[in-house]
Parts: sequence; structure tokens; C-alpha cells
Amino acid sequence: MSPAADRPLLEIERLEVEFDTRRGVVRGLRGVDLSIGRGETLAIVGESGSGKSVTAQAVMGLIDVPGRIVGGDVRWKGHSLLSRSRARQARDIRGKEIALVFQDPMTSLNPLIRVGQQISEVLRRHLGMTRADADLRVLDLLEAVGIPAPPRRAKQYPHELSGGMRQRVMIAMAIACEPELLIADEPTTALDVTIQAQVLELIAGLQETLGLSVLLITHDLGVVAGLCDRVAVMYAGQIVETGSAEDVFERPAHPYTQGLIRSTPRLDDHMERLVSIDGAPPSLLAPPPGCAFYERCPIAEARCATLPPLIPIPNRTAGSVACWRATTNAWDSASVPPGELRAV
Repeated sequence: MSPAADRPLLEIERLEVEFDTRRGVVRGLRGVDLSIGRGETLAIVGESGSGKSVTAQAVMGLIDVPGRIVGGDVRWKGHSLLSRSRARQARDIRGKEIALVFQDPMTSLNPLIRVGQQISEVLRRHLGMTRADADLRVLDLLEAVGIPAPPRRAKQYPHELSGGMRQRVMIAMAIACEPELLIADEPTTALDVTIQAQVLELIAGLQETLGLSVLLITHDLGVVAGLCDRVAVMYAGQIVETGSAEDVFERPAHPYTQGLIRSTPRLDDHMERLVSIDGAPPSLLAPPPGCAFYERCPIAEARCATLPPLIPIPNRTAGSVACWRATTNAWDSASVPPGELRAV
């Protein structure tokens, strides 16, 4: 196998993003490192505001004023997408080789254009199809994503479709050019449980059929369990833990990951009360110099005021964690309230 085939499709290295606000500069991403290989499904999980969607927007070149990328790199097949000398190539790659499914299709689809025309525009822009060929391909794509009566649906406007159908249209648009990487940003948030399951099943089926790599962004751990190969946990603009889905769910190493999992309801667990994570994430206007989870962590120590490095996790074949007390069971062994320090 060639070195190019061994290399990850997408590599994010020390990525930093800032946003100007009236209150000051918000550091949305603070040195994010991630990669995704061919045919792999990677989930980025974390609370709202942790930087998940900003990561996707940076990959797709959607960071605009008042935001900016101030450090790091995003590489596709070894070539930078941020290099000014490759700006034109990067525009061609985005939408054709890398596609994005947005969180809310109602705000992403143009309400004044029929859904078939919107998908057709993607085919004509990236593949140079004629209008007639693109219109025929649109019907195939709508059928592929499970929309009944494609000729009729293609002539409808977004508001005439249900939420689930609109999301399927977004997925059809994303896979129109048969991309190698599909980024799904909270694709099931606005849908009911039944439709959520159908959309996730659709993505999994398309991945198998088309050989896609999938980057799934979500705050719902239940979505991740049966769909993803690896998981990256984000907190306050940083990656705090990575590993296989099995390792992260069965043997979480970071106290934040442990708290997320313990606070997720389970049908086989009859706890009278869920374990919650007290407090709120820190302000990224002035992020703490040490561990960002420091004030909420039930096992915080004095050394947590110093930023822990992202290091390999003991007893795992792969994965990393940014914690001085990695693998300690924070939510069972803690005897002090969150934020109270204990000596090393």
C-alpha cells in the first residue's frame, strides 16, 4: 500500500479560531488536533459551545468575519486547504470531495427555489452536467435517500416537505458528487426519535454503499454508540479525549467524558436520579490557563491549574486524554464538591 493510501484523508493540526465580539475576542478553537481515515466514522461530541460546529465550518471554509483562523492547518490528502496558493483547488474540493449536512435544513435550503433545482445546481457546478442530465440524476438521488415519488417531490419547495424529508434532501445534495468525506453537523437535532433513527440508518447505509468517511458532530451520545468507529470529546474549544467508541463508552478516561456518559439516560439503568455535571463551561473570552474542566471537576488537584498535555491512555491500544488523573473514576470516588482543590 502506498504512503498516500496510508495517510488520513483529513488532518486537523493545532487549529485555532477566534471571533470578534462586542465583549472581546472569543477563542472558539484552541489547538484542535484530529484526523479521519478512509471509510472511517469519527464522532465529535460535547456540550453546546464546545467548538464542534466551528471545527466543521473551518474544514469547509465557512469561517468568515467576525471570525478567523489564527493558527494551525487543515489538510486534505496531505495538502493544505488553508493555503492561499491553493485557494481555488480548496473551493473545488469543498462540496465535491468533502460535503456538509447542516443542522437545520429549513435554514440551509433556499425557500424560494424548488428542492430539485437546488440539488441540480450542485451537479452542474461541480460535475459540469447539463440541465437535463442533472435533473435525471436528481431523481436518482432522491430515491437513494428514501424520498417517495421523486418527480413530485423535486418540484416542491422546502416548506412543503416534512422535517425528515428536508433532511433527506440535504443528504441527497451532500452526496450528489459522491464525496469521500461527509460531515454531518447535528443531523438529527430537530427531528423526532423515529425520524432520527431513519436518518442515522440512511447515513450508515450510504457510507457502506459509497465507501464514505463520516465526521459526525453531535451532543447526543446515544447517536454515537452504534454508528461510529472513533470518538473525540471536545470541551471549551479543545479535544480532551479520543479513542475507539468501545473504549470511550466502556472505559472513559477523562472526568468530563465520564460525566457525559453518566448523565445519559439508559433503558437498562433504573437510577432514581441521574448524575449531573454541575456548573457551566468557562468563558472563552478569557479561558483558564490550565485544564478547562478544572472548576467543574470533582477530583481536581492543584496541578490541574497547569494545562495537561494530550497523552496516550494507559491500557488502551489507541486514544489519548488531556488529564493529570486519567482513568480515575471521578463520579464514584469524588468526596469533594466540584471546584474544590485537593493537594497533590
